[in-house]
Amino acid sequence: MFKEVSELCLTQMDDGSPTALAAGSAPGESGVFVLSARFKGGAHISATPRRHHVCFQLTPSAHFECRIAGKALSHKPEAGSLAICPAGADYAADAEVSVDAILVAIEPGQFALAAAEGSALDAQLIARFSGCDHELLELARGLAHESADGYPNGPLFWNGMAGAFVDGLLVRHTSKFEKVVRGKLGKDVLGRLRDYVIAHLDEPIEVGALARIASRSPFHFTRVFTRSVGMTPYRYVVHLRLQRALELVRDGRHGLAEIAATTGFADQSHLSRWIRRVHGVPPTHLAAS
Repeated sequence: MFKEVSELCLTQMDDGSPTALAAGSAPGESGVFVLSARFKGGAHISATPRRHHVCFQLTPSAHFECRIAGKALSHKPEAGSLAICPAGADYAADAEVSVDAILVAIEPGQFALAAAEGSALDAQLIARFSGCDHELLELARGLAHESADGYPNGPLFWNGMAGAFVDGLLVRHTSKFEKVVRGKLGKDVLGRLRDYVIAHLDEPIEVGALARIASRSPFHFTRVFTRSVGMTPYRYVVHLRLQRALELVRDGRHGLAEIAATTGFADQSHLSRWIRRVHGVPPTHLAAS
C-alpha cells in the first residue's frame, strides 16, 4: 500500500488493512511521502521508522493508547493533532474507534540538508505525542489531496509544499544546539564550504579542496560531511549548482547550454538530466513556473 515506507504496520479492527485514500510522492527527489488512510472500527499503527514520521489524527473524540521510544500515554487528542516520531525511535498507536489519519514521512537526509541550509546543523526533531500545528496540518492535507488526485499541479507544486512542511518542522519542532557535536561540521565550516562552492561553480570542484577548507583528510571529511548535511560532498556541490541553474532558467535571459557552462554541468544534456531527476520535470517546465 505504501511501498516508500515499508516499515509501517497498519491494521484495523478486522485485522485487515485500512483503506488508502492517498499514498506516495510526486516524481523527483523531495524526500517527502504521504499516506492518508481510513481505519474502520479500530486502528493500529506501529513502526521503527527509517524516516521521520509525522502523524495527524483527524477524528474527533478518538481515544488513543500511544507509545514512542519506550514512553507511553493514554489520551484523547483533539482532531487535527499531530504526533512526531523521529527516525529510529519505535512507536505505536491504538484506537478502538474508526479513525482517519494522515502520515507524512521525511527522509532524514532531506531534513538534515534543510537544517544545514537554515543554519541549524544540529537541529534535532522532538518526539511528541500530540500538539496543534495548523500550518503543518493544512500542508499535510494538501500533500494528501495532490497524491490522491495524481499530482494535478505537478512535481514543482508538490516540492514547494514538501519544502514548506520540512521548514515548519525545523522552525517549530526541533531542539537546537549551539556547540559543535563531535563528528559533525560546525556552522562556520559549512559556511566557508558553501561560499567556496558558489565562488567556483563554473569550475571542477574536488573533494580534496573542500577537505582542506575543513582541515580534514578527504576520507574523513566525506564521512563527517555526509553525517552533517545528509548527502555526500559531490551531491551537495550538484545541489548548489542546480539551485543556481534553476535561478537562471527562471530568469529567462540565458540559453540552457550557457547556463550549464556557467554552473559547472558538463553540457545542456547533463543539466537537463539532473533537473528531471531532482525536480521530476524538464527544464521547460521550470521556465514556465
